[in-house]
Amino acid sequence: MITTNNPEEIIKVEHLKKSFGSLEVIKDISFTVHRGDVLGIIGPSGSGKSTILRTICQLENATDGTISICSKNIIKDGIYASKDELRKAALDVGLVFQNFNLFPHLSVLENITEAQRCVLKKTKEEAEAVAVELLKKMGLETKADAYPCQLSGGQQQRVSIARALALKPQVLFFDEPTSALDPELTGEILAVIKELAKEKMTMVVVTHEMAFARDISDHLIFIDKGIIVEQGNPLEVINNPKEDRTKQFLKRFSNG
Repeated sequence: MITTNNPEEIIKVEHLKKSFGSLEVIKDISFTVHRGDVLGIIGPSGSGKSTILRTICQLENATDGTISICSKNIIKDGIYASKDELRKAALDVGLVFQNFNLFPHLSVLENITEAQRCVLKKTKEEAEAVAVELLKKMGLETKADAYPCQLSGGQQQRVSIARALALKPQVLFFDEPTSALDPELTGEILAVIKELAKEKMTMVVVTHEMAFARDISDHLIFIDKGIIVEQGNPLEVINNPKEDRTKQFLKRFSNG
């Protein structure tokens, strides 16, 4: 596996492409995320935002390009690394889905401990100790024995964040983390992500919350039709966009 030169480059994407048959979803995307930084990604539905996250997290195979995680290439010029190397790289990333993806037949505690025991080979006691600490962090210490159906959407999403953090990833990806929530529950999830940003957790956040993207991101990318239209300082991109397509998109967000 070929390594890059900068150990602080947690994620490096170069000329990423992804097609589904004849449909080119990602045409040519390149960006870098450094340790402790938050990259915000905005753009219209169908622009390729979620697909980018899914290719980095190995839920989709890229058509071409290079992706390196913690200085190790999982794909180089369209050629994937070995299965063993891909499994190791997968441990460095965590993904929080739009729709929580919790196991409905497992309790909150079990949802957080299952992957620790299966993937990290922790004992039941070790995994539960980590889970309890994370539930306290999420303000859910009284919900350990509850099942997902007994929780609000905001609580379910906080459990999914705790589950991702339990594996101690180097970078955490959020794919529209508030899109499945009622407006009044959105704030509690945004507060959790802001707290993680204060702790210098490396994150990539796909979001439709423009003010949030502006406030939390160190670098902001606007994507449309599979390419980066505009990027830079979040305040500049949101408040003073240079490209006409960015201006057109942001007009819909009067409070952004």
